[in-house]
Order: sequence, then structure tokens, then C-alpha cells
Amino acid sequence: MGELAPTIQNIIDQQSLKWIFVGGKGGVGKTTLSCSLGIQLAKVRRRVLIVSTDPAHNISDAFSQKFTKTPTQVEGVENLFAMEIDPVVVNNAYSEDAMEEDNVLAQGRSILVDLASSFPGIDEAMSFGEVMKYFKFLLYGRIHFLTFRLIQDMNFDVVIFDTAPTGHTLRLLSLPDVVEKGIRTFMRLRRTFNPLARQIGSMFGMPEVDSNISQKIDDIYPSIQQISAQFKDREKTTFICVCIAEFLSVYETERLIQELCKLQIDTHNVIVNQLLYPDKAEEFKCRMCAARHRIQSKYLAEIEDLYSDFHIIKLPLQEREVRGVEDLSKFSENLLIPKKLERLTPENL
Repeated sequence: MGELAPTIQNIIDQQSLKWIFVGGKGGVGKTTLSCSLGIQLAKVRRRVLIVSTDPAHNISDAFSQKFTKTPTQVEGVENLFAMEIDPVVVNNAYSEDAMEEDNVLAQGRSILVDLASSFPGIDEAMSFGEVMKYFKFLLYGRIHFLTFRLIQDMNFDVVIFDTAPTGHTLRLLSLPDVVEKGIRTFMRLRRTFNPLARQIGSMFGMPEVDSNISQKIDDIYPSIQQISAQFKDREKTTFICVCIAEFLSVYETERLIQELCKLQIDTHNVIVNQLLYPDKAEEFKCRMCAARHRIQSKYLAEIEDLYSDFHIIKLPLQEREVRGVEDLSKFSENLLIPKKLERLTPENL
């Protein structure tokens, strides 16, 4: 197989894509690239949405325009919208419901523990405490599914997620599988212990834990199944990895790609950002720049070796900040028109 084109043209051309995640280590330029990708996609798609799941929320700064939890059109870019999800506001809005469920679950767990020595075969129920953790996770994670469902209802052609640093992003992407596992475990235990739980509830005047949780499951489970299936469908979802040519970033990118493979999420584009390019004489006028170029050349060679079956996009370090629609539009052209990098050969490093 020949070398793949060093551009994101494959992303632009894949009309079936619905969800595009842009992620990587902190400080590598994810937001700038998410916005740049959005500008390019808006040229060929009817409605494009950029969603920030990073608590830092840099989309507003990048576009020099204030965005909220409601999709708002980007000024000066037809067909492009942006929104920022604030997890603090969401958790506050949902806290009363969550606290009520926590109280119910805590009572149920306490009684199960007290009865552990009284009933044969109750050892299996001790895993119920772990199941409770899944449902606490479900309660607070529910916002992500509601967000996905809301976005689907808004009928956007494609959604770009400007994600938080790697660890947070992997937790978000694994949420469907984790909650599904919790639900399956709960259903299995419910079949075994439901009669006992109802008797205990009536004795102690407790609300029906099973009824309350079942309603939560009924509300969210269809969305979980749909989103989980779409995440694993390479025709609908892809992940663009962003890194810089330094050890820690390359290491984290490899870890990210391995985890994405475990989650069965497609990824075949790596963007290497902030590269130093020599001047027209193919040399650097400052010693520091030459030293940085040597380091970058070393890790760029590793990236090309590791990801020979990926589209590797190499982007230059900018002389000034990329802010505002005009700057982003100009910068976004680099995603489609590759700049030739004269990097050092290994023997000259």
C-alpha cells in the first residue's frame, strides 16, 4: 500500500461521517484544529456543529465569539455552529435528582450488607455495591447521552467534538460500554433478588428502588445502545489524534490509539502540529530553532514509522496566535494543502 495523502481530504470526502472527535494531550492545539476542521467541513456540509467537552472551553476564545450550551452560528461562517457544555451547570441542575437516587441506593446497599450472613447464596449480591457505582455513574453521565440525543434531534449533518485531554476523553468514549455492563449486571441481579428486595422495602417503608432505577434505564438505554453502535461504526465515527513531535506527546498518542482500538473506535488520521520549518535556504538562523528541529525530526520519524497506514498531517508552528474566523480560515488550508518539511535524516541528527 502506498503512502496515504498527508491531508484530511479523506475526512472531508466521507459524507457518511456523523461524529468526529479531535483529541490528544493538553496544549497540542486541539481547539484550533477542531475549529479549522469545522470551517472546512462547513464548505461541503449543510449544517456542522462544533461541541466543546473540555471544561476549559476555548472555542469562544478561538472564534472571538461567546458560545453557550445552545448551538449558535459562528459569525462569518455559513453552515457552522458551536456550543460549549458546562459540566458544573449540568451537575447543579441534576443534583437534586441524583441526591434522591443516591439516598435510595445507599439504603438498599446497607440492608443487603446487613442480611449478607442470613441468606444462603447472598454472596453474589455483594456485587450489588459495585452495581450502585455504575448507576451513580449513569446519573451523572446521563447528560452526555441527553446531549447526543439533543444534537441528533437538531439534525446536524456532522458534529465535531473538541475534547478534553486524553484521560477525560477516553472516559467519555467508554461511557456507553461501562453503563451497558452495569445495566446487564443489574438486570441479572434483579431477576434473582427482586422478590426479596420488595419484601425488605415494604418492611422498612422504603421507596421501590427497582421501580426508580428501571425508569432511569428505560429512559436512557435506547440512547446508550444507539450511541454505542454509532461510535463503533467506522462509517459514522472517527477520531483524529493531535500531537506534537515530542516524547510525551508521541507516547500519549500511542496510548490513545491503542485504547481507541480496544473501544473499537476508528482512527486513521494523526495531525502533528507546531512543527518548525527551515527558511528558503533550508537552514535555521538561530541555534535554539535548529536544536528544536533536530528533536522534532527524531520524533517525526518515529510517528511516520508507527503510523505508516495513517494519514499524517504535518502543520507548521505559527508566528502568532490563530484567533478569529479570518486567521482560522487561513490556517485551515494547511489541513488540505500539505507543506513540505525538509527534516533531518537520522545520520544528521
